Amino acid sequence: MNERQLQFANGQRIPYTLKVSAKRRTIGLRVDGAGLTVHIPKRVTQKSVEILLQDKSDWILKKLEELQQRALPFAWQDGITLQYLGQGIQLSLHQDIKTRAVEFDNARLYLAFPKTDDSAAVHRKVAQWYAKQARIDFSRRIELLSTKLGVDAPPLFLSGAKTRWGSCNSRGEIRLNWRLIQAPPHIIHYVVAHELAHLKEMNHSAKFWAWVGKLCPDYVAVRQELKAMSAQLHLI
Repeated sequence: MNERQLQFANGQRIPYTLKVSAKRRTIGLRVDGAGLTVHIPKRVTQKSVEILLQDKSDWILKKLEELQQRALPFAWQDGITLQYLGQGIQLSLHQDIKTRAVEFDNARLYLAFPKTDDSAAVHRKVAQWYAKQARIDFSRRIELLSTKLGVDAPPLFLSGAKTRWGSCNSRGEIRLNWRLIQAPPHIIHYVVAHELAHLKEMNHSAKFWAWVGKLCPDYVAVRQELKAMSAQLHLI
């Protein structure tokens, strides 16, 4: 393992870790909490690595920026803008001696309870509201798309995973991340279609993607759109 420095054309420098393995056949890049890690086969030269990193500089900088943004604490305060089905909504906090039911008027989300300055409590209440809306929305989409696919609607479970938007197991159970309710409807549609297609093909073969395409013809573009907004959706 070697610690290196990478300098981009604009003069910016970033550290990275170089890991050499005799078993590898290709170069792999990973950006996570540890920063940038480059995995290379034993016979790859340093010059080849540097050329590749320069070619991938836009991707590397984007991933590092997303990681930094994800690490920033979310400011849970009155008036902030949240996302719901791809639209901005305003959080309205009101102090009350009792905890009131959450209200939503399509533009503002109203929360009233004793400690509105308690960020953890605000976060928890907003997340609970999102999860409730997600279950309603996702269940409806599953019913509709299952009919189009010609399968029975599977059981739905909500997930709070930090790395996956959905999954389908061998028992035919669908798990969808409640944070998706922040995304535009066409993106939710794609994720639901993706997981339901696994009821036909429990893999990512050409046949699987053909089933996805039947439910979501523009899935390639939508999948890229989801990747681009993933960091933002995970701030909640």
